[in-house]
Amino acid sequence: MEAKNKSRTATAAPARTHDDTPAVNGATLSLPVRSADVNRKTRETSVAVGLRLDGTGRGEISTGVPFLDHMLESFARHGFFDLRVAATGDLHIDDHHTVEDVGIVLGRAFRQALGDRSGIRRFGSATVPLDEALCTAVVDISGRAYLAYNIEIKEERVGNFQTILLHDFMKALTDETGMNLHLNLHAGRNPHHIVEATFKALARAMDQATAIEPRLSGVLSTKGTLS
Repeated sequence: MEAKNKSRTATAAPARTHDDTPAVNGATLSLPVRSADVNRKTRETSVAVGLRLDGTGRGEISTGVPFLDHMLESFARHGFFDLRVAATGDLHIDDHHTVEDVGIVLGRAFRQALGDRSGIRRFGSATVPLDEALCTAVVDISGRAYLAYNIEIKEERVGNFQTILLHDFMKALTDETGMNLHLNLHAGRNPHHIVEATFKALARAMDQATAIEPRLSGVLSTKGTLS
């Protein structure tokens, strides 16, 4: 997937050199091509994900679950990830297998694209409003999987989408990425707004956590590993 590298620094955005490689304090910062293509096929689903971490926010999403497509397009856009998802599944039964398996494969794509996680900032957090809804996502790409899910949605569905599947998607993504993810809903009435604010907050937190820290050599851990 074609995309320009993201400039991510702790202060002002760095200048660009002629080859579009960021320059920090006059020195060229070489960013690796951090991307992944992951496929998974079972008797229930077939999922293919292409991910570029340093993208422009371009999403090409087709899962057969329209609301999930909308959420993943929003995730790509607000996280500045280039994301391609093509999935087919046993939707005649229900959406569960497809939604969960997309989370699994997207998590594996993040894990693969991050490699040994050298140079990343590791932590990210964002609080995002959408009208009356307000959600916070906090991420630690630590190599350890833990989901703290504090999103209460009273309605069972947004259109045809079962709101309980939001938890299943986030759990699969968290486990396969190997990260801590805390999701907290502060306010919200409309289930569409709640779910969308959750995806947008996650996108911004993941953008921060996967960003390259130019002052860092190796991984951000006293243990020397994030695996």
